[in-house]
Amino acid sequence: MFVYLNGKYVDESMASVSLFDHGFLYGLGLFETFRLYNGHPFLLDDHFQRMGQGLEQIGIDWTISKDHATEILQELARLNKVQDAYVRWNVSAGDEGLGLYTGRYLDPTVAVMMKPLPPMGGSKAISILKRRRNTPEGDYRLKSHHYLNNVLAKRELGSVLNTEGIFLTQEGWIAEGITSNIFWVKGDTVFTPSLDTGILNGITRQYVSELLIKKRIPLKEGLYPQEAIFEADAVFLTNSIQELVKVDSCDEKRYKDHPLLDTLQQMYKKETTWRWSIAE
Repeated sequence: MFVYLNGKYVDESMASVSLFDHGFLYGLGLFETFRLYNGHPFLLDDHFQRMGQGLEQIGIDWTISKDHATEILQELARLNKVQDAYVRWNVSAGDEGLGLYTGRYLDPTVAVMMKPLPPMGGSKAISILKRRRNTPEGDYRLKSHHYLNNVLAKRELGSVLNTEGIFLTQEGWIAEGITSNIFWVKGDTVFTPSLDTGILNGITRQYVSELLIKKRIPLKEGLYPQEAIFEADAVFLTNSIQELVKVDSCDEKRYKDHPLLDTLQQMYKKETTWRWSIAE
């Protein structure tokens, strides 16, 4: 596969970055994952807005115009012969030698990777993890290179297929999945954990919340114990690659199909080939 790296398109086998990049040495880097639908980067504005805010917080200078970003994505799609794709856009601090650095990073490493989509569809099981969600290292959780908590959780879950691990906070509140946000339905209301739990404010999480508002379906965010999942009528997961995923079980609890998920999925699909932002 071809990748974009600091202004050049190179074969992945030839892509390299400095050993002294502080994204490697100290984890100072952020990334966004999103999808191309027939060549269109769905909700790109929201992904870049979140990335820009996070990079500002950790002192990395990075800007890009929508036109330039689109050119990069179109060229990568052409080189890799894909129109529907998984994209990872990565910005790390860049080379500042050994030692912690307190200035602004003015020359970040920018890498864009693209690959065909993995198999989609179907449902998943969820399992409550023993490992607790770590707290954000800054004011709020960034989509950063600091992924050890997620990796350890994945190892706890093991190689089981079609199962997502669900974190609880140290206090025992439902938080999020290893790579997803979680929603559940009880009666006529949809629930999801509050950002006060320290979760990532997923772009698909935000988008689905807007869809619920449009449908005038009550949505509540708060601090909820794990019992809320077992008492739910239906549960689903969200992330930008897999979209909305039905949960069919949590440990011994089984969930029935719910018409709301079909409705949300249909609304979602209608906008994937043209929408740039949630707000438009």
